[in-house]
Amino acid sequence: MSESEPKVPPPPVAVETPIEEPPRGWRPPVKSRTTVIAIVAIAACAVLAILYAWRLPPFGGWSERTDNAYVRGRVTIISPQVSGYVTRVTVQDFAEVEAGQVLATIDDRIYRARVAQAEANVAAQQASLANSRQAQRSREVATESQNAGIANARAQLVRAQADMRRARALVADGSISTREFDQTRAALLAADAAVSQAKASRSIGTQDVRTVVVGREGLQAAVEAARAQLRLAQIDLDNTIIRAPSDGQLSEIGVRDGAYVTAGTQLLSIVPHHVWVIANYKEAQTRDIAIGQRARFKVDALGGATLNGHVENLSPAAGSEFAVLKPDNATGNFVKVAQRIAVRIAIDPGQPMAARLRPGMSVEVKIDTRSGPRR
Repeated sequence: MSESEPKVPPPPVAVETPIEEPPRGWRPPVKSRTTVIAIVAIAACAVLAILYAWRLPPFGGWSERTDNAYVRGRVTIISPQVSGYVTRVTVQDFAEVEAGQVLATIDDRIYRARVAQAEANVAAQQASLANSRQAQRSREVATESQNAGIANARAQLVRAQADMRRARALVADGSISTREFDQTRAALLAADAAVSQAKASRSIGTQDVRTVVVGREGLQAAVEAARAQLRLAQIDLDNTIIRAPSDGQLSEIGVRDGAYVTAGTQLLSIVPHHVWVIANYKEAQTRDIAIGQRARFKVDALGGATLNGHVENLSPAAGSEFAVLKPDNATGNFVKVAQRIAVRIAIDPGQPMAARLRPGMSVEVKIDTRSGPRR
């Protein structure tokens, strides 16, 4: 072979590759025991969280919750019953007071004068009543005098009758003249008229006594009316001193010395220490709520502190029934709205944090419907 001829490469040698057999089935990698336990725990927690969120058994059905609840108390508005200038305010804002303690005073000069006037009126009416009793005695004495006058007239009548009998006998035999007989008969008639006049005078005197007695009832009524006016004046005088009706803590004082106030003016408020909780539940939630069941409530103002109580009572009607303006669906457009039923919860004693509760605070209430009686 010559050097100019090209070299032909030798043909490739075929190399046999071994063929793998296809797998019979796929299997996931085997997990460790720790991984399996973790997955099961996560799944169980998720299921429990869903049951708790939807309030399903075992988490639901044994309690009722609401955040529409507030602390309540007997807040009393203090107002005067009389008008006048405030002469003194003896308390300060938020002070602790006791029942009967003086809170403020009102100028009482006008009311003292009215009391004195009423006392004078009572004395005048009592004097009139005393005069009526004296007049009755005077009329009774006059009646006795009239009885004596009747007796005297009857004696004169008896004498005239005797003279008349003698005159008839004498005129028959002519011992006296006809003129003398007529004079004797006229004297008899005059004596008879005198008796009738004396009786009439006594009747008038008796009626005068009755008139005095009847008029005395009116005078007695006038005395009682004057005494009633005196009591009213005394009440107004007493009301110039404003006192605390019960133990408690005062609100901010809304009046100062020298201010003019009228009856009904709001001066301040007093809050007794006894408080309770009013929880407004939806009507569907009250099915298992009953008096005596245990309750727990969380107070926002106390950093979420939890206090214990029990159901004391339930409202006799939904809150809409006590509204001034009742809902009216006369147009035919009706939307069902869940009504609210107020539940009163008494606070159990022996809880130090309860002393810090104030009316108006917001709370979250949970009632254990498994405790206490069921309706």
